[in-house]
Amino acid sequence: MPELPEVEALAGFLTEHLVGRTVERVLPLTVSVLKTYDPPLTDVEGRTVVGVRRHGKFLDLVTDGPHLVLHLARAGWLRWRDPLPDAPPRPGKGPLALRVRLAGPGGDGFDLTEAGTQKRLAVYCVRDVSEVPGIARLGPDPLAPEFTLEVFAGLLREERRQLKGVLRDQSVIAGIGNAYSDEILHAARMSPFKLAASLTEEETSALYAALGATLRDALERSRGHAAGELKAEKKSGLRVHGRTGQPCPVCGDTIREVSYRDSSLQYCPTCQTGGKPLADRRLSRLLK
Repeated sequence: MPELPEVEALAGFLTEHLVGRTVERVLPLTVSVLKTYDPPLTDVEGRTVVGVRRHGKFLDLVTDGPHLVLHLARAGWLRWRDPLPDAPPRPGKGPLALRVRLAGPGGDGFDLTEAGTQKRLAVYCVRDVSEVPGIARLGPDPLAPEFTLEVFAGLLREERRQLKGVLRDQSVIAGIGNAYSDEILHAARMSPFKLAASLTEEETSALYAALGATLRDALERSRGHAAGELKAEKKSGLRVHGRTGQPCPVCGDTIREVSYRDSSLQYCPTCQTGGKPLADRRLSRLLK
């Protein structure tokens, strides 16, 4: 899933390629992709893109009319094409979900694609971004100047949930997903199962520092890459997420995993849990 650093890098890439350009055609290819109907998607056509912004994991293509808001979800991606194929795409065939063609002789634009059978990629055409429910409920952006240690401590103080869930909750902090929550907790040397409200001042400071450093480092690695390179760049920079069974780059212990119904987390026992493996509840049920 694209998270804050990749979406921010995509926003930068699209700013260079879209701002000042006119949208010629927006063509949805799957029934599920479009989440709004008023204004109609055709209202974007003929409009000039005046800016590209990020709200958490949402991309906001600002035109001189409506906003075209994109959420790539778990398996979605944006593919820039220069030029786009001349032949119109066939609806319902392959991973293609939406195509945006720009006006001009180049015939360039981008495709939104989504792998797998769980179709969660979402496109919204709205007059104001606050009309998108997922944006309206977003918590503060962790890279914003106003996201101070005091703000972060206040968010954690009343949270009786585990740190992993709190970091992933978009209504608490915007933009962090499964991968970077694993990376942040590894950098902070904290168990993903530790209760947020139980953190001491020193632990809160350490987690805050790890959060900022992890996201800024990932953003710096992603910045300047073309859209098609960002997935590989993200994967290459991860230390524990997606690396079950490999040695921890800090201590050499074996990275372990806890599986859930539709996701998993990775961690290092030596760095994060005092050497004790966490209970994998799904595996435990299978062994009974």
